[in-house]
Amino acid sequence: MATIKKFEDITAWQQARVLSKCIYNITNTKPFSSDFDLRSQIRRAGGSVMDNIAEGFERGGRIEFIQFLGISKASAAEVRSQLYRALDQDYITKETFDELYKLSDDIGKMIGALMAYLNKSEIKGEKYKDRVNA
Repeated sequence: MATIKKFEDITAWQQARVLSKCIYNITNTKPFSSDFDLRSQIRRAGGSVMDNIAEGFERGGRIEFIQFLGISKASAAEVRSQLYRALDQDYITKETFDELYKLSDDIGKMIGALMAYLNKSEIKGEKYKDRVNA
């Protein structure tokens, strides 16, 4: 695996950004936009997917990164659950549900694969590079 220099290079983050944009688009339409609680919650969860990847990466340590990736993966699952709520309330079509469900599921799988790789890696992280015997 190539060395990642910035969080924007992580494919899961890139796809989470797409997911977040899609969520904002669907939640701006009626009747979804009138359900302030669900609209706010799914937006926060969608943003959390990308934000936790970024925050974990910037912590500079493998263990912390894995921890934040776990939060990000859970947020992707939260989005999927909230998509069911939106579908059940007829806020979104089955086609939109299927598309966003697949995207969030794929992101969760990407994050899981990254976590598995990092768990097997001996790389400690950027913040440990200058330490002797770290």
